[in-house]
Amino acid sequence: MKKILFFVLPFLFVFSCGENEHGNPQKPNTETLKFRDGITRIGNDSLAFVLFAPNKQSVYLIGDFNDWTASESYKMKKDGDRFWIKIGNLDNSKEYVCQYLIDNTIRIADPYSQKISDPWNDKDISASIYPNLIQYPNGKTSETAMVVTTKQDNYSWNLTDFSAAPTSKLMIYEILIRDFTEEGSINGVKSKLPYLKSLGVNAIELIPFNEFEANDSWGYNPSFYFAPDKAYGTANNYKSFIDECHANGIAVIMDIVLNHSYGQSPLVRMYQSANGNPTAENPWYNVTSPNTSYSWGYDFNHESKHTQDFVDSVCAYWIKEYKIDGYRFDFTKGFTNKSGDGQAYDQSRINILKRITNEIRKRKQDAIIIFEHLADNSEEKELSDYDILLWGNMNYNMNEATMGWGEELDGSTMKGDLSWASYKQRGWTKPNLVAYMESHDEERIMFKNENYGKTTGNYDVKDLATGLKRTEAAAVILFSLPGPKMIWQFGELGYDFPLEGNGADRLGKKPVRWDYYDEPDRKALHDVFAEMINLRKNNATFSTADYTTDLTGSFKYIVLKTAGETVVAMANFDVEPVSKTVNFGKSGNWKEHFTDNEISTTSASESVSLDAGEYRLYFSQ
Repeated sequence: MKKILFFVLPFLFVFSCGENEHGNPQKPNTETLKFRDGITRIGNDSLAFVLFAPNKQSVYLIGDFNDWTASESYKMKKDGDRFWIKIGNLDNSKEYVCQYLIDNTIRIADPYSQKISDPWNDKDISASIYPNLIQYPNGKTSETAMVVTTKQDNYSWNLTDFSAAPTSKLMIYEILIRDFTEEGSINGVKSKLPYLKSLGVNAIELIPFNEFEANDSWGYNPSFYFAPDKAYGTANNYKSFIDECHANGIAVIMDIVLNHSYGQSPLVRMYQSANGNPTAENPWYNVTSPNTSYSWGYDFNHESKHTQDFVDSVCAYWIKEYKIDGYRFDFTKGFTNKSGDGQAYDQSRINILKRITNEIRKRKQDAIIIFEHLADNSEEKELSDYDILLWGNMNYNMNEATMGWGEELDGSTMKGDLSWASYKQRGWTKPNLVAYMESHDEERIMFKNENYGKTTGNYDVKDLATGLKRTEAAAVILFSLPGPKMIWQFGELGYDFPLEGNGADRLGKKPVRWDYYDEPDRKALHDVFAEMINLRKNNATFSTADYTTDLTGSFKYIVLKTAGETVVAMANFDVEPVSKTVNFGKSGNWKEHFTDNEISTTSASESVSLDAGEYRLYFSQ
């Protein structure tokens, strides 16, 4: 069935206007136009600007086209809470830099700008990443400005009808563009698509790439929500990357931060007190964050209709203009005005998040929607039942297991207990848990293996080859569990440069280590990742709802059943050999996938002995 996409404009503002032969605004005539908030191309030489600015008295459009002069000819007409103007006689081959001057004191770029001009950071962007970048008009103005043009988008999409893999088969690869290739650009990531395709990845999650403050960042300090960050490339570079991903069967998920903004955001700067906080009249933000434990930047008020309209506009834009396949929302437990740390069940937050989800699905019915929620399980179950995917952080427990400390108690549970990686263990009815052993936020598995791994006799987890082998075991167990999974970049190669250990700068640039692929022990880890991904994508047994787990102790196993096949994954995370009675579910003949060794079981339960760090994957014959 052909899919029909619906796009809902955030706000339609109807006014009549004209222009004189010099391109200056005139009094309204009989022409009737409909424009949304922001900047709209009217024709080859004209643009319309609409700014939502309640309680402001005057707004001038200033820029290259009027020598940055606040003249009456470019004073925007006030109509209720909005200001508007239409200008013409623009050169279709040129870009222009401009701003709004509000109440003769505040200079901002349009909140809906699709490209900005930055007085502090643009000069540091290489021409190899962004050729012919227009220069900021130093000496003419200050603060961030917008770049506008009447030239139409010249990107021609090669693939216009792409569908992502089913949720059960999603293998997501999380990428920080800055640290993934030596170029540190979206074109650099594009050049690695053959590698990612061979690994088996069918979804890429890009850490935030809409405009953030400065050029060197993770991107969780957003400033403009409709402009791709120029530090990684041009708009068409991003589109070409997404187009090529789709051609290779890879979905693109945009990590987006709508819990908060930072100080360069025009939505913040329009209504900001002397101490920097949003004022009470700010339509979009809380004066202070209601979250008593976790707060960054300036907190969006998701109960405000104005915030809701803005959020819906952002989500609609990237789907329509860039063909994004879905979103990973950062820190969704913060999408509430209820005071506290956000951990407990919150019905108001559920309502807010379902509203956002509904609006996205109006634009793209099959959009991938992922929340970094990490809140009360009852709340996460309700969101999962709504077909929202939830991040499942297993880093600590998985690393305790790989280091060999998993049998130790952490309170009343074992440190290496991986049960929470199973959606069924959480009591969920749908397999919407995106379990992972690493993300951008956690210390690296191999760094901790090499620095804190357990040693017994001649067996030393700190040894590189040993630690990598134990990470192979972790991959076999994690990837055998039904439900979508995620890999952090280079995790398949045992990346071991610390996130913040040994004095590393948590947010600082990290070494790009494609040379790891040429190291035999790291390549062996890569191959196990690739093989498990291949099995997950092509064998229905790995998506079954009929499975059981024993994941608490050091000897862990999973039994997957379908009508025609049973698969048993097992691994010993102890630092000594362990024997355990494994319930295979039936007697019969079994072949081990990685070695082709065969065994026979005479009963459903059979004693199995595994060496330290050994893993096996049995298929019924």
